Parts: sequence; structure tokens; C-alpha cells
Amino acid sequence: MKRYLVLLMLLACWSSGTGSTSNLELDAYLSDYGREFQQLIYESTLAEWESNTRIVEGDSSNAIRTRRANEALARFVGSNDNIARIRGYLKDRDGLSPLQARQLEVMLYLAAEKPEPAADIVAQRIAAEAAQTEKLYGFQFKLNGQPVTPNAIDESLRVSSKLSARLAAWQQSKEVGPVLKPGILRLRDLRNKVVGSLGYPDYFSYQVSDYGMTADEMLRLNDDLIGELRPLYRELHTWARHELAKRYGVPVPDQLPAHWLPNRWGQDWGALVEVEGLDLNGALARHSAEWVMRQGEEFYRSLGFDSLPASFWKKSSLYPLAANAPYKKNTHASAWHLDLNGDLRSLMSVEPNREWYETVHHELGHVYYYMSYSNPDIPLVLRQGANRAYHEGIGSMIGLAALQRRFLAGRGLVPPGAAGDSMAQLLQEALSYVVFVPFAAGTMTRFEHALYAEQLPSDRFNQKWWELTLKYQGIVPPAARDERWADGLTKTHINDDPAQYYDYALSYAVLFQLHDHISRKILKQDPHDTDYYGNREVGTFLKRVMAPGATRPWREVLRETTGRELNGKAMAEYFQPLYSWLQQQNRGRKATLPDL
Repeated sequence: MKRYLVLLMLLACWSSGTGSTSNLELDAYLSDYGREFQQLIYESTLAEWESNTRIVEGDSSNAIRTRRANEALARFVGSNDNIARIRGYLKDRDGLSPLQARQLEVMLYLAAEKPEPAADIVAQRIAAEAAQTEKLYGFQFKLNGQPVTPNAIDESLRVSSKLSARLAAWQQSKEVGPVLKPGILRLRDLRNKVVGSLGYPDYFSYQVSDYGMTADEMLRLNDDLIGELRPLYRELHTWARHELAKRYGVPVPDQLPAHWLPNRWGQDWGALVEVEGLDLNGALARHSAEWVMRQGEEFYRSLGFDSLPASFWKKSSLYPLAANAPYKKNTHASAWHLDLNGDLRSLMSVEPNREWYETVHHELGHVYYYMSYSNPDIPLVLRQGANRAYHEGIGSMIGLAALQRRFLAGRGLVPPGAAGDSMAQLLQEALSYVVFVPFAAGTMTRFEHALYAEQLPSDRFNQKWWELTLKYQGIVPPAARDERWADGLTKTHINDDPAQYYDYALSYAVLFQLHDHISRKILKQDPHDTDYYGNREVGTFLKRVMAPGATRPWREVLRETTGRELNGKAMAEYFQPLYSWLQQQNRGRKATLPDL
């Protein structure tokens, strides 16, 4: 297969009349690079997989293996020889095909995080990241003196009606922060130094450059997205303050106490609303976690996608560990493309409830995206999303579609004739999607920008986190939180997926632009009540979006598929009926969300 790929590349050069010696040499180099890159990244991700799925207290073998594999990958992608050759080829851009140029740009981007000129610093960073992973996912949470899982803490915040119980769960969720702070300080310095050796001012700017943007441009794009949704978020904030004060029997506060909300970081309030006639938790309680997983696969198959490979089911870690398991695992849901080809896995802790039902459809969106561009036409280094937000946007879009009434009725999860409360459904969606934007585009993005680009002092971590949480989300801690704590660091992404959280905010803009196109142009259905299931035209559209991987500029792909630039207009349009309804509900109530 690899020889066949090289032959195809050579034939393409000859047939297009560009078969010069330099082009033949470049294509051979790209092929050799891809082959070596695939082998090394497979060894690296296999080690990372073990580090995330089998965490044994006191056992450093996984960390050692992960460090060695990552060091080997770093030595290759960041070698002086590769950097010199890539830069040399890029000097003659006029002689390159768009596909050649794109590969070289991605290869240089990869080199910047692992450059040989900073080999000692790279090795230190890899070791520090492995150690941080062990601390983060090996931490034992306790509630009322008893060990509890993160899932149990999350469940308590979703369902508990007693403020004392909610406060205890919320406080426990923050206990890991101080444990992680020394590691983040070290990682911040190491990450900045590594990318600095290839000219990036800081790690945040480096990560943003993957979009072809500067840090300032990315911050403005996120600010614009927040601004487009701010009037709606202000109404949601006002509604939640009054509704929750009534629920808990206390006076209405100016800002939302963090432990009142059904999520550790206040990023998703969807659990505040139950939609009458759409009791998905009750319906799913009659099924198993395995049934939920198979339903996710069946959805994609109905659109014309292939079945998941047998190896996916054999090698994935999909369900919670037994209580007496001799090891722990990362409980944060994720999808893995280990070898950039057929080894596809997912790491989840699926339970038969609404949240995991949505998560399964979301994570399998990543897996099917991987499958779509894992073909000989896509060079190995370009087997990724059009940009990072595309992966999240497609997964989140399927998650949204999988929770709409028409879809659920078709799957037998709500009665066929159930009308449901359409406004409550829209409210529940807004409390998940709209509420998320100020957290992702504001709090998280600005905190990580301050961390890397502004060298946020260690004695201002908690102060900065809660300043941003107040400004963007209108949320305050239950009581004063001083610098003994590091509440922002409890968000896993700051530790192991750094300076990229704006991906999720932008993905929601992508989500609603794609969903608007599918519902109006393909399904001819109300965007608020769709059923993608079984529609092969929807599948064909999604394949057209996903199959190119990163071979084409992401802005072109978005314009061609949806006719829009990236912005929040489709999202604002989707929730316009709810905005009008909320204005009626909040009549006479004072809005106290801070101005930006």
C-alpha cells in the first residue's frame, strides 16, 4: 500500500507536467516522512492510551513508556535535518502544489513543538506532561470521607436539591487544583520555551497559528462570538438567577453561585430543565450502557457510513471501571486515532443516561471523521480536521440532532405522538450550547492567554480565574477562594490539551451553520425538530465535509458547504424564538450580568 502511494504521487507529478527532479525528490521525502511519522505517532499514542486507561498508584511504568515514545516522536518531527529541509522546500512556494505546501506547513508546525535545538527542554516537557497526567487522573476524590468518582460528583451536582450537599460536591471537585499547580507552572515555562526556539512568542500564539491566525485575531473572533450571543446569555443568566433562587428557597443573588449550577465549571446548565414528554433519562434507564453505544453506531450506519471495525469494540475503554478495579482511568470522554489509519478507539465511561447518550453520538462523530479521511488520497500528516474546531463541531452537531424530539421518537425513546414542550426543549438546548460559549470563548480562552502570553503570576491564578468567571459567565464562588486554591486548573484541558479551548467555542458556530444547512436545505425540516436518521443525502453531505481532512483551507470548506463565514449568526437565529420568550419571562426582573 505504501509503495502504491508513492507510485501514485510520482504519476501525479508526471501527468501534470511538474515531474521535475526537485518535485520527485520532494514527493519521495514527503512519503518517507509520512511513513516514519505514522510509526512513531502510533507508538506514542499507544503509550498515551495506556497512561490514560490504566493508572496504577505508585507504578511509573506507563509514564516511563509514554515519555520514551514521545521523546522518539519529538526527535524525528523536530530534527534539525527535517526543519532545514522543510524550510528549504517552503522557500520555493511557487514551485509547490497546494497539497505539497500544506503538508510542509503542517510538518513545520509539528516541529515547532518538538525542535531539536531545544531538545533538552522538549524532554523535560514530555516528562512533566506524563507526570501531570498521572496526578490529574490518579487523584482520589472523596465525599463525606468516602472515595467517589468524578461521575459521582457530577451526578450530585446534576440532581441534588440540597445546597449543603451541592456545596460539598463542588468543593470536593476543586481539591485536585493545588495538586496540579506546581506542574502547570513548570509546564507553562517549558511549553513557552519550546515553541520560542522556532520564533513563536508563546505557546498560546503557537496553538492559534494552526488556524492561520494570530493570537489577537483569535481573541477578536472569540469576542465577536460572545458579543453576538450576549443579549441571549443575559436573558438566560437573569432567568437562572430567579428560577434557582426559587428552587432553593433563598433570595435572588446578583450573580450565580457556582455550586448552584449542575456542572463543576458552570459550562453547561442543561440539567436545570426537564422537558415534559421527553424524559430521556427515564427511557434510557431501561437499557444498558452497551445498548447506548450500539445505538450510536447504528445512527451513523443509517446515514451510509460503514460499521465500526471490530478492533474498535475490542480495544476501546467504553464503560466505568468496576468499583474494585486495581487501577483507575481518565473518565473524560475522548476519541483516539492511534495510527492515523484503522486503529480507532474511544475512551468513555458510558452509562444509560441523557448526558452519555449525547456524548456517545458526539464521540463517534470524531471516530467517523477519522474513518472518512483515512484513505490513500489523504497524506498522513493531513489526516485531521479542516481545523480543530471542525472535529468538535461535527461531533456536537450530531449530539444536538440526537436529542431532538423527532429523532428520539423515531428511536422509540419518546412516544411517537409526544408533542413535548418545544420552548422547554429550546431552553434546555440553550442552557447547554449558549451557556457554553462565554465559558469557552471567554473564561477559558482568556485564562490560558493570560497563563502563556502574559506570564500570569502564580499568586494570581485563582484571582484571575474568578475575575474572568464573573466577567464572562456572571458566576461567583460560594465563598472567597484565595490562592491556596487553583480552581481553573481542575479543568482537565488546561493540563493535557493546552491553549486550545477556543476550538470548542468555534465548533459551536460550525455546528449551527452545518445544522442549519442540513435541516433547511436537505431535510426540509424545522431546525428545532429534525431527524437525520436514515437520510443518505445527509450522510453524503457530511462525507463531503469530512473526507478532505486538512488538505483544503478551512474557510473555503465552510463557505462551500454552508455559504457562511465563521460567526455566531446561525446560532443566534436558531435561538431567536427563545430570546423573545425569555424577555417575556424576565419582564420586571433586573439584569445583573456584567457588561463586557
